[in-house]
Amino acid sequence: MLKWTRRIALLLLALVVLVVLVAWWMLRGSLAQLDGETGLAGLSAPASVQRDALGVVTIDAASEADAVRALGYVHAQERYFEMDLMRRSSAGELAELFGPIAVDLDKERRVHRIRARLGEHLDAFAGSRMPQLQAYADGVNAGLAGLRSRPWPYLLLRQEPREWEVLDSALTGYAMYFDLQDAQNVRELGLWQIRQHVPEGLYTLLAHDGTEWDAPLFGEARGNAPLPDASQVDLRTLPMPKTDSHQRLADKGTPGSNNWAVAGALTADGRAIVADDMHLGLRAPGIWFRVRLRYPDPHAPGGKVDVSGFSLPGLPAIIVGSNGRVAWGFTNSYADTADWYPVNPCKDKTTTGCDAVERHAETIKVAGGEDVAFEVLDTRHGPVVHRAKGDRPALALRWVAQLPGALNFGLSELARADDLSAALAVAQRTATPAQNLVVADRNGRIAWRILGPLPSRAGACAHALDGAAPAAPTDEAATTCKPWDLSYQLSPVLTSPESHRLWTANARVLDGAALARVGDGGYALGARAQQIRDGLMAKDRFTEKDLLAIQLDDRALFLERWWALLQAEAKKRPADASLKALADAGKTWDGTANIDSVSYRLVRAWRLAVHARIADGLTAPAQAELGDAFIMPDLPQLEGVVWPLLEQRPAHLLSRRYESWDALLEDAAKEVRDDLAGQGPLAERRWGERNTAKICHPLANALPAFLKPRLCMPGEPLAGDGAMPRVQGPSFGASERMVVSPGHEADGIIHMPGGQSGHPMSPFWGAGHDDWVHGRPTPFLPGEATHTLTLRPANAQPR
Repeated sequence: MLKWTRRIALLLLALVVLVVLVAWWMLRGSLAQLDGETGLAGLSAPASVQRDALGVVTIDAASEADAVRALGYVHAQERYFEMDLMRRSSAGELAELFGPIAVDLDKERRVHRIRARLGEHLDAFAGSRMPQLQAYADGVNAGLAGLRSRPWPYLLLRQEPREWEVLDSALTGYAMYFDLQDAQNVRELGLWQIRQHVPEGLYTLLAHDGTEWDAPLFGEARGNAPLPDASQVDLRTLPMPKTDSHQRLADKGTPGSNNWAVAGALTADGRAIVADDMHLGLRAPGIWFRVRLRYPDPHAPGGKVDVSGFSLPGLPAIIVGSNGRVAWGFTNSYADTADWYPVNPCKDKTTTGCDAVERHAETIKVAGGEDVAFEVLDTRHGPVVHRAKGDRPALALRWVAQLPGALNFGLSELARADDLSAALAVAQRTATPAQNLVVADRNGRIAWRILGPLPSRAGACAHALDGAAPAAPTDEAATTCKPWDLSYQLSPVLTSPESHRLWTANARVLDGAALARVGDGGYALGARAQQIRDGLMAKDRFTEKDLLAIQLDDRALFLERWWALLQAEAKKRPADASLKALADAGKTWDGTANIDSVSYRLVRAWRLAVHARIADGLTAPAQAELGDAFIMPDLPQLEGVVWPLLEQRPAHLLSRRYESWDALLEDAAKEVRDDLAGQGPLAERRWGERNTAKICHPLANALPAFLKPRLCMPGEPLAGDGAMPRVQGPSFGASERMVVSPGHEADGIIHMPGGQSGHPMSPFWGAGHDDWVHGRPTPFLPGEATHTLTLRPANAQPR
């Protein structure tokens, strides 16, 4: 019996070993080919794919079509799963991979019907670039087919990858619309609801659009909000919700991106320099893919293109980078790109005195479950996102991304732009999610403009925040007005500014009539932009390393006054244990969001707790009226309301939950003390303990706990935060850093988290991530080749 037991045990062990070996073999089979030769159908001549020690790719090809075909091949071999997620995200097709857990998100996305709209207007995206897009798609499919086994995530999910189409590249671009703009327009919906239930003076206070921290390129700082007197707003006489706890503000943490430029007048040899760090959700691998493309082009200056920077797998283009003559970078503009319209949808085509609708039957495929069918109602304004409920009307959403012309492939033309004028001409006809474009040329000139289409609202239908109501049978203006269309002409252009400096950081850039045309989509607090501007104004000479130093600036200038306030309040009321505990633990103000700072963490948390209580009090009348339907909108300029309130402390604007302003501040301190003290002594609660990297592959949570770290970057403490140039959260921050001068790329600096490859067995998984964490300068151009793959026309004979 013992003998048979041993034999069975040995057989089971052998089976386990066999399973492990097969799994290892299959995982290895989805690694990209790095060396040797392979055929690629459609090439006109052999192409070379070199990789340096970080996996940065250099492609040398005989034409643009060959270059993008080779790029598609490389993208597919290194990042196909991530490309698939991008196209599925914008199309609302994630549940087909992940099952029921993704259905609700798919519904949110599918209501916009991006795939269907693209199918009708693909030419608006491709324009004259269809041959290049098709070459890229063919290269992607060849790269996928060239793997010995399907990419490893599909093995884990037990799914088969779907082939790539030209339309999928457009869907990849639209995924950035969902990333960079609010497809549910939640902030505007919350403000619209509040406006209907509070005095106008209170709404004006909540909607104040700036602070003393503003640092626009046009106009002056708004300053803090003037406070209404008791005859205009008196919270003591207004209703409040019957709840014991205050409404919480979502801690959005670290939204934002930075870019800036200095002209040749501020450098030793007349070079202009662009700095750019786009802040997005962080994952492993990173969202971008570093590449250099070199190929002859009769339409390019000198008859050739040599462009380096960051590509987005799924699109055959350099998104930000430098071509030796022009360098460019982006930040999200936060222009107002969507509007709500109250509508009264017709029940059928014979009904009158209502808003006509088209009904679309959508089906969401669900892995491991039944298909989910739902109906989308489309009005002339856009799809109905919120159905009528009680006395609340149905709401249709008109969003730039829904309209033909919202996205095109014009950005690819920057690869051949010769100078500032040529780059701005490309920008004029390029459609992307609205971005602050900062561009420099090799002649030392710099410029800014908003890149991408914006709503042209002049003469168009009034929307919800303008006081629009649902259409009625007698309301001819509401039923015949013209919905707004897209315009590329609304942004001013700032070329060669007198200061020789440009800067943007998601805050308000414009003023006056230009701002009225572009709108306010929730501009970030200006503190970060002001710190960048002041850093640029502090010197008259700059190098690339000087601009990197500004990118890595984690000084907490914005919070210094809050630290002083905390210390003053604790000194004024020594009997309050909570204030005293926070003040004592944070008595030393080191002035930065460094990983060891206790004072920064405590003061930051206390400020947010104070903000939440004040916002709760100011929105209390709307909460009481709306109940569960209340939405607390993002209020990025709330600092400009909170600070004057704390300076003046008017009784008529104090939340009714508190007997005094002192009590409000003490309650906020108690919440922070109790929360952090539960983790240990307050004096040991360092910023890095909270701001610890959580940068993982999308499938990391699907693995057992002991394997999850293999799909994550190291869980290191990270310096930086949101109200300073070094924007950094646990899983949000600089998705890239770039400092480069066109024509001087060899002096440029670049960072990218997460590494080049999406395969954890690749030598390029996480490559370069440590330099990003610690801010060590990495050369902008690829280094010496460590691997070379030759792609030859498929019908050519190997050497």
